[in-house]
Amino acid sequence: MTDKNPDPTHIRLAKRVAEQLNCSRSTAEQFIEGGFVSVDGQIEEAPGARVRPDQAVAVAPDASLLELTPVTLLLHKPAGFEAGLGLPGAPTGQAAHASRSQGAQQALTLLSAASHLPEDASGIRVLQRHFKQLECFTPLPTEASGLVVYTQDKRIARKLAEDIEALEQECIVEVKGEIVPNGLQRLCHGLSFNGRPLPPIKVSWQNETKLRFALKGIRPGQIPAMCEAVGLTVEAIKRIRIGRVPLAKVPEGQWRYLQPWEKF
Repeated sequence: MTDKNPDPTHIRLAKRVAEQLNCSRSTAEQFIEGGFVSVDGQIEEAPGARVRPDQAVAVAPDASLLELTPVTLLLHKPAGFEAGLGLPGAPTGQAAHASRSQGAQQALTLLSAASHLPEDASGIRVLQRHFKQLECFTPLPTEASGLVVYTQDKRIARKLAEDIEALEQECIVEVKGEIVPNGLQRLCHGLSFNGRPLPPIKVSWQNETKLRFALKGIRPGQIPAMCEAVGLTVEAIKRIRIGRVPLAKVPEGQWRYLQPWEKF
């Protein structure tokens, strides 16, 4: 409905809504971006869309500005997508185990209405504005998969920025090779990374080829280096939890909303 050379009889949707509701242009724009306005029966979220005089513009009876709250999206990132690592100023691990993110596609590009988890229990309506001004404070190496958090909520952004080092993260690590004697105990406590002793962490076997790590203050390359120190080679890493928020049953490449009662 947008046009570089608009017909003079067409007007911006925001202006039309403002006239119909006798409200300010900014209020009309918020109603439109909130998904409350339809044109000829189809929801239109672009305030700048242009409409003809004969087109039917309707505002939902339950339209409210109270619902225009910031959201947080929980993505199941596939391996091969960049999510917060490899950027200027980002932390790096040992050179041999650094994240290979150069040229990788941004995981942010996976977020769309089409990739929303159909079984999402939040009840939140998917809006185009939910994919704007998202920040990521939960970086994950390009070669790893799993939970990545994108948020518009300044409170959650501050929480993650300040407390990410203190939040326990849980990862499932697929390995190959034969672990050295007492290797599991050494993984739990007794190894160093980047020249510094690592604090005690929780590591256990999930099955014959997968280890479960639960640790805080994780660094890029840390888990591969730890496994290498006890005779194992990492095949894949999947983060399944950050703090108290689990990835749960979100399929790879899909996302869901953080529910109001969920806390990191």
